Amino acid sequence: MKIPPYLQPGDKVAVVCPASYIKGDIDLGVKTLESWGLTVQIGSSATAQFHQFAGDDSLRTRDLQRALDDPQIKAIIAGRGGYGSVRIIDKLDFSKFIAKPKWLVGFSDVTAIHSHIQRQFAIPTIHGQMVKSFADSTYEALESLKHALFGQPLDIVYANTDFPNRPGESEGVLIGGNLAILQSIIASASDPFYEDKILFIEDVGESHYNIDRMLWTLKRAHKFDKLKGLIVGSFTSLRDSDPPFGQRFEEIVMNKVNEFSYPVAFGFPAGHMDDNRALIFGKKVKLHVEDIKVSLTYSL
Repeated sequence: MKIPPYLQPGDKVAVVCPASYIKGDIDLGVKTLESWGLTVQIGSSATAQFHQFAGDDSLRTRDLQRALDDPQIKAIIAGRGGYGSVRIIDKLDFSKFIAKPKWLVGFSDVTAIHSHIQRQFAIPTIHGQMVKSFADSTYEALESLKHALFGQPLDIVYANTDFPNRPGESEGVLIGGNLAILQSIIASASDPFYEDKILFIEDVGESHYNIDRMLWTLKRAHKFDKLKGLIVGSFTSLRDSDPPFGQRFEEIVMNKVNEFSYPVAFGFPAGHMDDNRALIFGKKVKLHVEDIKVSLTYSL
């Protein structure tokens, strides 16, 4: 496994948008990156719009390809998510990225890129705040992203009192991201290997029945069978049907993995929330789950 070099003050990072266009500006996010001692290069997709996208597919492909290939760029940070990464993923040439890996940062729709890199190259990437979301981020979430980029301690310990965890301890490589995206890339070249992995999932704006359907898709594809652990992040702005589905989203999740014995942690501070802590996909982690206390630590 090749781990991208951690950043140093003075390094150049690129901000690109592989999916939807940015509404408003990203000035605060850029200033934050600069306050970390980084030089920020704004890609053409970060200021472009083509209907709902940050420029058409060819523009977004060229912009991300340029950042992947440029040896001066040490990290690529998505400006925002939305929808569109899957439209360009097969057009990208990762040969220079494989030879000299660099950090790629984002969440939500960027899950398609994370998963593609995990499946094809097993190079670590960072699930974390995007530049547009810096404005609403907690201090802790931004610090966790800074720590991930600069190679500082990133272990997370939190207390979950909202829904019962399934206690246990396990170790495995961390994968995952947005549930809807993970479900949408099943059986594709971007579908990550789940066996012996610790899976993280999150989502936003979904109905309870659709969460159930997506999880059934993963279950019927045997994605849960040989996991080492499951981490459930934020499921925000959920909708219920009329009449209601009849289960909390946590119950919907737990029902899909009841037959297995690996630990399950709920309430993890990551996903579509202000306190979106950074996670490094592709690195080995230890997951320790108690009734209330949960810890995620990275192996050396």
